[in-house]
Amino acid sequence: MGVRVRVEGVVQGVGFRPFVHGLATRLGLAGRVGNDAHGVFVELEGGRDQIGEFLVRLECDAPPLASIERVTVTSAPRATRAGGRFRIVESDPSGTSRTLVSPDIATCADCLAELADPADRRYRYPFVNCVNCGPRLTIVRAMPYDRPLTTMAGFEMCGDCRAEYHDPADRRFHAQPNCCPACGPTLSLIGAEGSLIGAEGDPLAGAASVLRAGGVLAVKGIGGYHLAVLASDESAATELRRRKRRADKPFAVMVADLDDARRLCEVDGGDGRDGGDPMGAVDTGGAALLTDRARPIVLLPRRPDAPVAGAVAPGERHLGLMLPYTPLHHLLLAATGAPIVLTSGNSSDEPIAYDDRDALDRLGGIADAFLTHDRPIHLRADDSVVRPFRGRGMILRRSRGHAPRPVTLPYEAPRPVLGCGAELKSTFCLGKGRHAFVSPHIGDLENYETLRSYVEGIEHFAALFGVRPEVVAYDPHPEYLSTKHALDLPGVELTAVQHHHAHIASCLADNGEHGRVIGVAFDGLGYGLDGTLWGGEFLLADLVSFERAGHLAPVPMPGGSAAIRQPWRMAAAYLDGDGAALDVARRNERWWASVTSLMRAAPVTSSAGRLFDAVAALLGVRDTITYEGQAAIELERLADPAERGAYPAAVSDDLVVAGKDLVRAAAADQVAGVEPAVVSARFHNGVSEVIVRCCRALRDRTGLATVALSGGVFQNVLLLGRTVERLSGAGFRVLTHAGVPANDGGISLGQVAVAAARDRLRAYGDRLDS
Repeated sequence: MGVRVRVEGVVQGVGFRPFVHGLATRLGLAGRVGNDAHGVFVELEGGRDQIGEFLVRLECDAPPLASIERVTVTSAPRATRAGGRFRIVESDPSGTSRTLVSPDIATCADCLAELADPADRRYRYPFVNCVNCGPRLTIVRAMPYDRPLTTMAGFEMCGDCRAEYHDPADRRFHAQPNCCPACGPTLSLIGAEGSLIGAEGDPLAGAASVLRAGGVLAVKGIGGYHLAVLASDESAATELRRRKRRADKPFAVMVADLDDARRLCEVDGGDGRDGGDPMGAVDTGGAALLTDRARPIVLLPRRPDAPVAGAVAPGERHLGLMLPYTPLHHLLLAATGAPIVLTSGNSSDEPIAYDDRDALDRLGGIADAFLTHDRPIHLRADDSVVRPFRGRGMILRRSRGHAPRPVTLPYEAPRPVLGCGAELKSTFCLGKGRHAFVSPHIGDLENYETLRSYVEGIEHFAALFGVRPEVVAYDPHPEYLSTKHALDLPGVELTAVQHHHAHIASCLADNGEHGRVIGVAFDGLGYGLDGTLWGGEFLLADLVSFERAGHLAPVPMPGGSAAIRQPWRMAAAYLDGDGAALDVARRNERWWASVTSLMRAAPVTSSAGRLFDAVAALLGVRDTITYEGQAAIELERLADPAERGAYPAAVSDDLVVAGKDLVRAAAADQVAGVEPAVVSARFHNGVSEVIVRCCRALRDRTGLATVALSGGVFQNVLLLGRTVERLSGAGFRVLTHAGVPANDGGISLGQVAVAAARDRLRAYGDRLDS
């Protein structure tokens, strides 16, 4: 009996061919297995029972990093002419790519054991990897995933590595980045001017010396360069802030293991402030998130006695912790003997540096030395960031370790789609069939370097996944660079997707949903259909269309974008210029009257983010911000989770919410001497209560009982937790984000989902499920 088997999904670069070879050999089957542009193909000859068992175990026993989406079997008598044996054959690179690519995976336990074994030939080798771990997306130039099409192509395997590579019993059997000290990449320590430091010495020991001496070290990782200092060194962390031009935004800290993590943060429990459960549950899920194979940065409550410099996360009760995810990181932490700051290798607002020459040019004025190597990075990928929420991770930034794992669309896209994303926290997304490939986090599209990275990333993903976009979805904001890029593309069909509709569509796609829901989209700003700036929206929406059913009452933004950078202006707007006796007015007395005089001519907004800014300024949390969302983030951190009181807000018959009521109630409590932590909590609870009131009203009108929550404001786990609890208690089914961020990093997915649904509606009429 002979059959041909086609396996699609994440099946290249994850040990799938060696697995198939071992399975077929154990079952006594003849044939061959190989990669091609569609995934993995298998040709089998043997007994019916053996082939049947092969097909069952193919899916049940697949390698841990594999993700099988489809297995197709066709009869093919005498298909292989294999001569009684089973073999792995050379890949076929022809055809349009349809296979998937694995994310980069943290070093596995087997490789770490070799790294620490003095008797092993890879002892202390910074590039140890196997079929179960190591670089993937960031080294792939093209598909299929074979060494000649990766950045390892320039490293010819030595005899020992070649023997492993061809040995079906070895875990490095067809591991494409396989290497050792005799044949693989090498580590070096160079000065900021590019000259080698300590040519006869140990680069790791030299790098550790730089850190212990209070220097700034640039470290080349999997997806780009990082900047490192000792986490306990106040002067070094302060100097890094000065050189990097990063005033307040917290730095991430890398620790050697969970024990070190527990010395710095509440990893396994907390008081509810950590987001494990805003109602006060003790399990944060922090350990599971830290040890996840993606190895993200995890935001956790900081211990009061944590030996971390104040300049690492100024005024923050939380730290962003991560565990080492490359052998180089493990070795560097061991050599240093202490936790290190590890932050993106860039100046403020630039993309992470990943090209060696570019890194020297851009980071030479920041780093005192570079711990680098000669394995090229083909695609930059910053670290992913998550927060614990109710026992699982809420993704704030989706990048290394997660991208490019696809999101499965609720509908198959009739034509390939490009979603161009938004301006802040930019990503792009390519849709093909049922797959939506969201790019790694790119950054804010506010300069040439980031825009170039964005455009190059689109071109690389399009080639990698064989997508030639015919439909391009974009945000209607006329000044977004992503919008301008879309409008400049020739020969494509353009479709505008309103910003908040894209947020709700992203949440629907993230949950595999497509039906009409009550959508609550709360964020900083988005271009509205009426030309004003929206951001506190209640929508009735599905993937094709939406209706604006309610919103926060619009208020002026005195000074336009200046009101984003200076939240006290929003306090003035929400107070109608009153409250001269309040602390916020006294602190800004010099400008208060002139700013309030601007309000009649100022643009108006219904933004929930600006409402949070107003209360943050009112409470003295933050009058001026240095990074996006800072005031709202610090307002959440201030809140007392034990407080259950809630400020009331009027809601009109047409569901316009009087945000001013919340601000004025907060101001009254402040004057009365109520603790700021209590005021913050009552404000959060008031926002949650008004969301539930509006959703109840919309359910009464429409019968809809599913609510989708999206937008950057819902990364506030106190607000999200209280809102989910109250909505669920009121009988609603609640959808929140799981696989992509609720912030603008998820906008591109929503655009693709909407464009695909609209295209499908045109193709099939009302038969969307055809």
